[in-house]
Amino acid sequence: MASIIKNRSIVSDDWTIVRAAEDGTLPALDALPAGKIVVPLVLWQASREALSATRSATELGVWLAPDSEPADITGDFDKVALLAVDFPVFNDGRGYSIARLLRERYGYKGELRAIGAVLRDQLRFMFRCGFDAYAVREDKDIHDALKAFDEFTVQYQGAFDNPLPLFRRRDAAASKAAA
Repeated sequence: MASIIKNRSIVSDDWTIVRAAEDGTLPALDALPAGKIVVPLVLWQASREALSATRSATELGVWLAPDSEPADITGDFDKVALLAVDFPVFNDGRGYSIARLLRERYGYKGELRAIGAVLRDQLRFMFRCGFDAYAVREDKDIHDALKAFDEFTVQYQGAFDNPLPLFRRRDAAASKAAA
């Protein structure tokens, strides 16, 4: 069984990512693997009722492609156990924006997983955008990737994990000390 990083720990991954065939065709519902699955947003949109009828919400997840619109899944947060964002190549940063929109604009509180070409150098940035689970690329050392979270202790800019930029945090600390 594969492993992922979840909440800064390495855990077994019992989810199967369902992808379209190379020609772009989606798998038939009766051909989906047993157990917990994460389906593409387009498959979810086409077969929401059928998928929900055959599996519980704890066995369903949806992944968004870089060109997906996060608003399209907001009405279904309660029907899935996790959302994933695909990074097909390491230099495609649209997934960071999708994560921030899901967390900040749409209020998604569940597991938000990064899948695809997820590398150590990206983990800290992904965390700052709201991801809490990471399927590190198979050819990379997941134990080494876990170290990425502790490499920096101070961030200058605000983000999902801490919205105040450093100068505002310093001002607040100075005001508190002066009081």
